[in-house]
Amino acid sequence: MSSASSSSADNNAWTVEENKAFERAIAAYDKNNPERWNNVAKVVGNGKTAEQVKKHYELLVQDIQLIESGQIPFPKYRSGGN
Repeated sequence: MSSASSSSADNNAWTVEENKAFERAIAAYDKNNPERWNNVAKVVGNGKTAEQVKKHYELLVQDIQLIESGQIPFPKYRSGGN
């Protein structure tokens, strides 16, 4: 199950802005930081909890593993100029 569909199923859909903040925050806070998920949740805001951002990350990792293993196709993106 993809992170988008799983999040929607939990009534915790993530906006584009929340996802961008999430991406910046996981890059900023080291995985060995014991407060990583609390810090990421603060950056994302909008009431997201540490548990929600951790689950969002775990689903993202699962999606990447499925893509890399060839179990689901790599998403096709439109080029910027077309």
